[in-house]
Amino acid sequence: MKTLTTGDTAPLFELKNQDDALISLKECLSNGPVLVYFYPKASTPGCTVQACGLRDSMQALNNLKVTVLGISPDPVKKLARFAEKQSLNFSLLSDEDHAIADAFGIWGEKKFTLDKVS
Repeated sequence: MKTLTTGDTAPLFELKNQDDALISLKECLSNGPVLVYFYPKASTPGCTVQACGLRDSMQALNNLKVTVLGISPDPVKKLARFAEKQSLNFSLLSDEDHAIADAFGIWGEKKFTLDKVS
């Protein structure tokens, strides 16, 4: 699993969104730039702040014709509840088997290092 770096071509994918509609990255790209972001779990504090920040920035992103796609391993129904509760105005995509996160090279256990400060 190789992590994508600047200049790499994003893997194409199709995933269902919170409305159970199939969303294609290829189709989204035909309309302009796409901002793809991954988050580990809907309705958690950090993920909620991140999603609401994008929601609150949508006017500026729309002016630039940017499509926003949030991807998590949550099932479609959970994404629907999250989108409704937070009034999210962009697609949340379900990657339950984390195949797309794997393709982007970002799935796996996250490790944090704590250094002693004296």
